[in-house]
Amino acid sequence: MGPRTMFDLPPVWLAVFLGLSYGAARLWPVRVPGMPAVGLGLAGLGVVLLLVAAAQMLARRTTVHPHGQPAVLVTGGLFRLSRNPIYLADALMLAGLTLWWDGLVALPLVPVFMALIARRFIRPEEARLRAAFGVAADAYMARTRRWL
Repeated sequence: MGPRTMFDLPPVWLAVFLGLSYGAARLWPVRVPGMPAVGLGLAGLGVVLLLVAAAQMLARRTTVHPHGQPAVLVTGGLFRLSRNPIYLADALMLAGLTLWWDGLVALPLVPVFMALIARRFIRPEEARLRAAFGVAADAYMARTRRWL
């Protein structure tokens, strides 16, 4: 793995966006009653979603590495609802922690993060799935939404 792929990973980008969100929340906090609890719930849901989705991929003996070559097309479990439940989990954690930190002003970072993840990771992964699984991958992508 070269230096580009070693650092160009979704958790690194999530950490960058979490840092930006935290900074914005500290500079311009917007306190809304109940919002930290909602945020903590979203972040917790994201953690659970990430763990379950990763476990489903590992159980099928395929890679969870975004630059890796898939061994199996996983279409069951959480992958029936979303083609990218791990990235959805990342977005939920970003949104949730942003709300927990009273960072309403930073919420626009969530769609920016999602767009970056789609461009840098999801599209190349979809190309690898199509190359590896052809018609089966096309059918899966036609019936299952990218995010939710």
